[in-house]
Amino acid sequence: MISSTNFGRRLLSALAAVATLAGLIAAGPAAAQDYPTKPIKLIIPYPPGGATDVIGRIVALKMSEALGQQVVVDNRSGATGSIGAAAAATSAPDGYTLLLGALTSHSINAALQPKLSFDLAKDFVPIGVVGQVPLVFVVTNSLPVKTLPELLAYVKAKPGVSYASSGNGSPQHMAGELFKSMTKVDMLHVPYKGSGPAMTDLIGGQVQTMIETMPAALPHIKSGALRPLAIAMPSRSANLPDVPTAAEAGLPDFIVTSMFGLLAPAKTPPALVAKLTAALEKVLAQKDTQDRMAAQGVITGYLNPVDSAKRIRAEIDKWTKVAKDANIKLE
Repeated sequence: MISSTNFGRRLLSALAAVATLAGLIAAGPAAAQDYPTKPIKLIIPYPPGGATDVIGRIVALKMSEALGQQVVVDNRSGATGSIGAAAAATSAPDGYTLLLGALTSHSINAALQPKLSFDLAKDFVPIGVVGQVPLVFVVTNSLPVKTLPELLAYVKAKPGVSYASSGNGSPQHMAGELFKSMTKVDMLHVPYKGSGPAMTDLIGGQVQTMIETMPAALPHIKSGALRPLAIAMPSRSANLPDVPTAAEAGLPDFIVTSMFGLLAPAKTPPALVAKLTAALEKVLAQKDTQDRMAAQGVITGYLNPVDSAKRIRAEIDKWTKVAKDANIKLE
């Protein structure tokens, strides 16, 4: 004889199974046709003011227009993007929580922190790569240098010059350590919780230099608050045509860019991924989107989910090798 307690438990289990099955059925083509029926949350794993935030807000605005539902930005910063990424990875795979991933940062985290609470390659499904941005050497105006060779001479004469980053293991940190390794100089790394706070202190002179992403640095360069020295990419930027590349300034092979992409939690139904992918591809093909991105120093370049997954794997492998070769470790 089955007790009322056991019967109740079995009934609840059965109802839960039915609800799960119903959810799976609802996530099929019919649900995808109606999707989205409510606002979508876009987690940006950095505070306002940095490159990820700038790019994320453009994507949110244009995706809102393409999908007919508001895409709401949710800044969740900390641990070099890992806190926000972990929150997105553990969200319901229903298409209503997405991540604007700083793919280079997350790949570096994967290379340097094997015990992360999430796996970039396994816990997410790519919607698509959005684009990439170059990094630029900038210094506070109080520092008496105007070129990269002058900065190098100054640092050699005065060991311990500080450089800021958006956090331990960030592209800015890796770029700074790579610069130290290539030039054999002694500099003090000062990590921040995002590019915004780092920029504030750099402008104020609390730190002296930074290798920052173009979207975060460009407004301050244009306003005269910071002085650019060189760009870490093979060719000059249309946004800063008078600023030389690192190679032109005497540092060949110093190329560092940061890649960004839109991700959904793993197990998001393929039909929803397909709808989001189509919307993202459409958005990135629009001249208005490209102009907005270009104005911030972003080089747009859409990649589909399959190619995005391959690029993410390549980024993880690349930064694992860089960290090992340059003996770069988290502090």
